[in-house]
Amino acid sequence: MLRSHIERFLEEDLGEWDDSTSIVPDLNVDAAIISKEDCILAGLEEVSELFEYLDVNSEPLFDDGEYATAGAEVMSIQGSARNILRGERVALNILGRMSGIATLTRECVLRAQKVRVACTRKTTPGFRYFEKKAVLIGGGDTHRFNLSGAVMIKDNHIAIMGLEDAIKEARKRASFTKMIEVEVEDLDTMIRAAELGADIIMFDNMNPEEIKRGVAMLEEMGVRSGVILEASGGINPGNLEAYASTGVDVISMGALTRGARWMDFSMEVRNR
Repeated sequence: MLRSHIERFLEEDLGEWDDSTSIVPDLNVDAAIISKEDCILAGLEEVSELFEYLDVNSEPLFDDGEYATAGAEVMSIQGSARNILRGERVALNILGRMSGIATLTRECVLRAQKVRVACTRKTTPGFRYFEKKAVLIGGGDTHRFNLSGAVMIKDNHIAIMGLEDAIKEARKRASFTKMIEVEVEDLDTMIRAAELGADIIMFDNMNPEEIKRGVAMLEEMGVRSGVILEASGGINPGNLEAYASTGVDVISMGALTRGARWMDFSMEVRNR
């Protein structure tokens, strides 16, 4: 975690005049962070860096990506009582958010079996790196981090300039190292994208039966092996297995970040 991240997070939480922790005697104390529910842990590395910045000793008792049960002590902490309290809420927020995403991602990865599960750019502004890292810790794929990671031609690109011109312009402007992905909403557009040489075709908001037909059509055309197929839009843990059975290579889910609930953690000071 960058120093600038830590300082921004602390500044947001402490404000301009922290009377809440300044009233506490500056004693050395022992504390622990406790998981209050079963979860896949993520964010322990960031919390350790936060406490290091605050000159507080911390020891993660698990690794990121490990399963913790309710009641488990996941980190021990020793140092200035004031500084521990200054970092408490930021630490718990990071752990709660990242562990929630990692836990949901792990569930989805297990449901999808051999199909890769990826997240999207539906992330919290300023916290994207950590949310996508949590997806990775949970066993998922981070997809592109930003608009520079790959060229994705979406419905609005097509509406503005047409599919053929959009792909031509992408080939001309983008580095040869970047893949070109086309979002399609019907099978006619899928066929045209394949004919124009798209590297990735994403079935957007299409039902599993229609996607299966599309995969079969590409196989009949003899181009299935040359293109990565992705399904996205409206996919959640309840219908994930139906989409995983369509024959696509990747399922991208905004739900991994948008729908993940926070895991509950608490901090307990053990002595004075």
